[in-house]
Amino acid sequence: MQREQTRRYGALDVIEDSGALVRAKGVVEKPEPSVAPSTLTFIGRYIIQPEIFNHLGALEPGSGNEIQLTDGLDRLIADGQPFFGLRAAARRFDYGDKLGYLEANVALGLQYPKLGPALRRVLQSYL
Repeated sequence: MQREQTRRYGALDVIEDSGALVRAKGVVEKPEPSVAPSTLTFIGRYIIQPEIFNHLGALEPGSGNEIQLTDGLDRLIADGQPFFGLRAAARRFDYGDKLGYLEANVALGLQYPKLGPALRRVLQSYL
């Protein structure tokens, strides 16, 4: 992830990096690039202990005037629960971004055997 994009995602404050696996000592929701603890971001795939619900129920609205999962995760970490991130090798699309949404649909359409060749011809007609 490029540093200027950290304001769009949650960022990990890494305490240990083992290559594919990192351990975080904290998480920050959509930090400004100048204060982001790292460029390692998380994109909404979690395996979380059920204790998260106790923390979420006690939170006040945060960023965007919403209850932030990130704040609950940070409290789990503060309680001593380990928090790990796994670097994914998969291609990722940002559905929260209009261009990312379009790219995801085009990529999927191109992979679809019955639709891919026709979609490729349509796209080439615009180039």
